[in-house]
Amino acid sequence: MAPVLLAVAHGSRDPAAVTSTRALFRLVRSLRPELSVRCCFLDLARPTLGQALAQLSDQRPILVPLLLGTGYHLRVDLPAALATAGLPLTHLAPALGPHPLLAEALADRLTEAGAPADAPVVLAGAGSSDPTALADTDRMADLLATRLGHPVTPAHLSAATPTPHQAVAALRATGHPAVALATYLLCPGFFARRAAAAPARWTGAPLAAHPAVARLVLHRYDRARTAAELPAAA
Repeated sequence: MAPVLLAVAHGSRDPAAVTSTRALFRLVRSLRPELSVRCCFLDLARPTLGQALAQLSDQRPILVPLLLGTGYHLRVDLPAALATAGLPLTHLAPALGPHPLLAEALADRLTEAGAPADAPVVLAGAGSSDPTALADTDRMADLLATRLGHPVTPAHLSAATPTPHQAVAALRATGHPAVALATYLLCPGFFARRAAAAPARWTGAPLAAHPAVARLVLHRYDRARTAAELPAAA
């Protein structure tokens, strides 16, 4: 029997963020209906990761973090939770990003916002004090640039510079009056509102329940399941 896919979201006080996360997993389930898919949260929403692992104690799930970079949660919190639950580290998939499927989703969100294909783009990530997480955002900007066919400027909504406001202003100062902002976040909420406040002409929505994100969740699960030498769903 295939292990449960336990998606681990960051969590938020904003009901729209939780709603968006659950919409993503309805899409994941629709793509793989034979697979058992559960969702939990690291903070501010239920079920918590500890509650979900306790409920699945006899099923040895594969954890798929709904995180866009390799920061503290992935390096410390999730391995500690696995150890407490008696599960090996092989049951933890990598962060979702960076990945070309996210570039597909980001490009689609820019198109939906009305941004022309040749508009200069700023990629607005959440930001972090962790250099590895910042490097992941830089790498995602490179992947989006490859997808779009022109450079993308990485920016950070907290803890690092440039901020999206600074990055957009710098592009405008060099002769680009109309700049697009790609919101490199999964869900609506505080950071998404901060991104929308940047002086960009077009702002892509958070990635949320984009089909490419759902496919990436399943890809991360499949790779981790194979590494752990566990059976696929029938």
